[in-house]
Amino acid sequence: MDAEWPITRLGVDDYDAICTLWQASGLPIRPGGRDSREQFERQLAGGTQFVLGVHSGEHLIGVIVATHDGRKGWLNRLAVHPDFRRQGIGQHLIAAAEQQLYQQGLQIIAALIEGGNTASLALFERAGYSDFEDIHYVSKRQSPEV
Repeated sequence: MDAEWPITRLGVDDYDAICTLWQASGLPIRPGGRDSREQFERQLAGGTQFVLGVHSGEHLIGVIVATHDGRKGWLNRLAVHPDFRRQGIGQHLIAAAEQQLYQQGLQIIAALIEGGNTASLALFERAGYSDFEDIHYVSKRQSPEV
């Protein structure tokens, strides 16, 4: 897998390709809020977020965003282009992000998966993640765009 789908670290210059892949993959995007170019750049500059990608030729076909709060790592926004699914790219991205988070000293890595996204839930379970049904995700938002 590594030779076939090398992982690269992505940056602000990859923002448009990342958004295009998120859209093609069916992920919701909030370009006026937390997914804006400005927020993306700020998050990368903060030092607690990195983005990994897989390309096929010139095209970005897989991406994962990893963050941490100093004690727990989070895997977010995993997307694989529909034409390249079921080839192990998602698992490859998860493993690469985990490795980098472990190298930063984190011992717990988590992912939030929206209800109904059974494909992502199955992927993360195959990668060794457990579904804790007694945990509730709550948020307080300043606007619907964030």
